[in-house]
Amino acid sequence: MVNRIAAGSASTERSRMKAERRSALVDAAAVLVAERGYHGLRLEDLGAAVGISGPAVYRHFPNKEAVLVELLVGISEYLHAGGEEVLARGSAPLPTLHELVAFHLDFAMTSPRLIEIQFRDLANLPTDAQRSVRSLQRRYVEIWVRTLRELDSDCSEDDARVQAHAAFGLLNSTPQSMGRVPASLLRHRLSTMALTALGIDPASSTITSAPTSEETA
Repeated sequence: MVNRIAAGSASTERSRMKAERRSALVDAAAVLVAERGYHGLRLEDLGAAVGISGPAVYRHFPNKEAVLVELLVGISEYLHAGGEEVLARGSAPLPTLHELVAFHLDFAMTSPRLIEIQFRDLANLPTDAQRSVRSLQRRYVEIWVRTLRELDSDCSEDDARVQAHAAFGLLNSTPQSMGRVPASLLRHRLSTMALTALGIDPASSTITSAPTSEETA
């Protein structure tokens, strides 16, 4: 019995260490791919970044394509799961949109390298992984679209989708701003602009009506 318990504990510890090493490799890969691009990534350099040999990296990833899949599919899975978690709280549409903006902004400010990699290297994913990313992205966008239309019954699906993508464009601009302006200022500005793009007055937390066709003519 004691031997079985000891063996189980050792196996659990090995699994924990392997998971930590894989996580460290993913973090290091985000830095290297952001700096060098996908084609500039070498698994030997990735191993050196976390203190292991190049061949040891192959215990976690068979090739650098698998590293890119982990990075980019992982982003989409994280955002979709986070959006679903916000919805599951059951808040009214207006506070839900505030929470969605805050969630996405937290991601954008802590992971600007991943945003940069997605913009530049998505096309380097294998076809199946690209499909997975696109599917997850669509489902994430639909969370925002559905919430916008629940907030404003006059908002068409097309209008809601335009608003959502406008907010994403603002929030995902962090690779151009992080480190150049104070983080607190960046967070405030991007949050304010994203809420405005969604038709929400950030100061009063009320809906700002979109202009009619007559008003824009």
